Amino acid sequence: MGIRIRGLCPLLQVFDMPASIGFYRDVLGFEVVQTSASGEHFDWALLRHGAAELMLNTAYEGDVCPPAPDPARVAAHDDTALFIGCPDVDAACLHLRAHGVDASEPRTQAYGMRQIYAHDPDGYVVCLQWPAQPET
Repeated sequence: MGIRIRGLCPLLQVFDMPASIGFYRDVLGFEVVQTSASGEHFDWALLRHGAAELMLNTAYEGDVCPPAPDPARVAAHDDTALFIGCPDVDAACLHLRAHGVDASEPRTQAYGMRQIYAHDPDGYVVCLQWPAQPET
């Protein structure tokens, strides 16, 4: 018998924690469950949306943080994707765009998933998807 797994919680290294919290909490609707410090300034957070969990951690401690993100590091984030189940992909697209997020047009893939793609503030790919409804 294999190992019993009851969840998965990816950890993303982020440059600007307030910008990331703004995206995941204020745009996608995640709840901030726990942080490494009270108040507005913290280096780690656990977020939850239903059964989905995500951790964010600052890539740099405050005293050694460069003034801007490293472009090579941000470009490398494009190969990391969060695929998030979302029953109404079309409405999610409108919601993202209303919040200033550059979301792709909804598209039904050959493998049967309706999807939209966007990037979070650090360049990580976020795909909202749901099985496409068969055409009648």
